[in-house]
Amino acid sequence: MNFAKIMNGLPLVLALVFSAIGVQAQNVKIAYIDPLSGGGASVGEHGLKHLQFLVEAINAKGGVINGQKMEAVAYDNKGSPQESLVQVQKAIDAGVRFITQGNGSGAAIAISEFIAKYNDRNPGKEVLYFNYAAVDPALTNEKCSFWHFRWDANSDIKMAALTNYMTDRKEIKKVYVIGQDYSFGHAVRGAANAMLKQKRPDIQIVGDELHPLLKITDFAPYIAKIKASGADSVITGNWGNDMSLLLKAAADSGLKVNWYTYYAGGSGGPTAIKQTGLDHRVFQISEWHTNVPAPAMEAMADAFLKKYGGEAAQGWWYLRMKNQMDMFVDALNKAKSSDPKKVAFALADMKFKNIIGADTFMRPSDHSLFQDMYISSFGSGTKHDEEKTGWGWKTTSVIKGQDTVIPTTCKMNIPS
Repeated sequence: MNFAKIMNGLPLVLALVFSAIGVQAQNVKIAYIDPLSGGGASVGEHGLKHLQFLVEAINAKGGVINGQKMEAVAYDNKGSPQESLVQVQKAIDAGVRFITQGNGSGAAIAISEFIAKYNDRNPGKEVLYFNYAAVDPALTNEKCSFWHFRWDANSDIKMAALTNYMTDRKEIKKVYVIGQDYSFGHAVRGAANAMLKQKRPDIQIVGDELHPLLKITDFAPYIAKIKASGADSVITGNWGNDMSLLLKAAADSGLKVNWYTYYAGGSGGPTAIKQTGLDHRVFQISEWHTNVPAPAMEAMADAFLKKYGGEAAQGWWYLRMKNQMDMFVDALNKAKSSDPKKVAFALADMKFKNIIGADTFMRPSDHSLFQDMYISSFGSGTKHDEEKTGWGWKTTSVIKGQDTVIPTTCKMNIPS
């Protein structure tokens, strides 16, 4: 081959090389910003495993938008709203345009407001925020944003379901409300008081207090107050160490009450429940649990447990993150683009049948996902157990997605 032919072919070779480099550079990155150290680390680390597992599965199936790969990038916010913003900025500086977070509504509100302001200042470089678990109602009401999507039911929806269930349990006479002292804890506390007063005015609220978020190492003084109050039931939205340590203190003191919770199934929760000996007396509301019959989900949960369960045998928690990532993939492919604005419009009114065969839908007016919700109790006699306890979750009530819909006050600014 002569020199002229080599030179004539060089532009094509270079174009192919740079094209290949460009495709690799266009990997769709999603930043996971949650506590990977401190009191929330056990929950944050396990959530990261969920995301990594899902991204691996997406890439194994060919990726998105004609073969682009997805990439999960982890950032530690230490459970702090202020640190969350530092990490969001780091992610943006690294070229990430999709953010996911779920542990802590204080951090969620800070992230949502930051991203909305950033997008206003940086047209054409927008960022999208996927909230998989922060459930303060404000996020889809007065603080709603076009750039924020939530895949979990808000705390008012969950409390409405729990209190409806409690309404028919006539043995409940005295309730103690305890929670974390930040925006979500305040929302749970307010909803519990208001809804019980409306639905069961005969029930006495014998305790109502908040404690510092992820700071308490010994809940014995709080359990002593619950015991002294004469409560027969406790309502709590606690999560992470604040849930497992609260239950551990209850076990140590021999407190025998029923528990109505949002997150008793989190890290260490099942082990602590078993220690209490309260067989099917600890209840949780969630969008799924391991004993919901669904073969595809069961196989996925088993695969995750084998790969990521570790010595503690912590299994799959978040169907909502699976919903989030499946819908994200659908939106990317529908938009034929990883432009966050185009993805947001594709997601805004999406209807989606999830892995357990249930219909879900995103409400365009506030970007809330509505899905079936399960109230379950933890105890003996189940097919799948948790954390090697021999106990597992059992459905006691199912609320269909369309029956969880509540009004929104969101007045969303929709970009052109």
